[in-house]
Amino acid sequence: MSFLEAHNMTGGYGAADILHGCSLSVEKGQIAVIVGPNGAGKSTAMKAVFGMLKLRGGHVMLEGEDITQLSPQARVAKGMAFVPQTSNVFPSMTVEENLEMGAFLRRDNVAATMEQVYALFPILRDKRRQAAGELSGGQRQQVAVGRALMTVPKLLMLDEPTAGVSPIVMDELFDRIIEVARTGISILMVEQNARQALNIADMGYVLVQGSNRYTDTGEALLADPDVRRTFLGG
Repeated sequence: MSFLEAHNMTGGYGAADILHGCSLSVEKGQIAVIVGPNGAGKSTAMKAVFGMLKLRGGHVMLEGEDITQLSPQARVAKGMAFVPQTSNVFPSMTVEENLEMGAFLRRDNVAATMEQVYALFPILRDKRRQAAGELSGGQRQQVAVGRALMTVPKLLMLDEPTAGVSPIVMDELFDRIIEVARTGISILMVEQNARQALNIADMGYVLVQGSNRYTDTGEALLADPDVRRTFLGG
């Protein structure tokens, strides 16, 4: 069984289903990427995995345990961390205070984890006394990811981490995501920049209208002529 296994997820908001039998899995230390057209249900699938959407069908397993009925807070305690696309920092707090908020539930010494975050994102060390709301979009994303890492997660979930950032910053963020995965943390990511995301993905999931259209390694999906023509612009 995979480290994370979301099987046959069906659900939505109100009476309408957005997900129609969607399935995802992530192995330990693997990067899994969800791509697809606008309205495909990518972010909804991520929220369902994190417990922000009540499923009408299917289940979510983490390390062999059925967590389908658990709240998002309970899933955090199990080792899941979620970074939303927007409103993902406390703008009036300093960078360091934002990171400390990520360790709110911890009862041990967080200094070593803080040092690891600063090593991963050196600019945050330089700006640790600055209000997060004064940072650039890319720097705020680093704060958001850093705060999630302060929980010492087993699974890091990122919803459109490169939305609104420059290509240079996007490449840098992807490099850091690869570094995080190399430490053994599993990563599940929704990304609009499909070609670049699949380039770093161990596994890729192409969703269309809430269902799996293609599932394969990132490399195989990039090489698939149908995927390239339909979703990657040729």
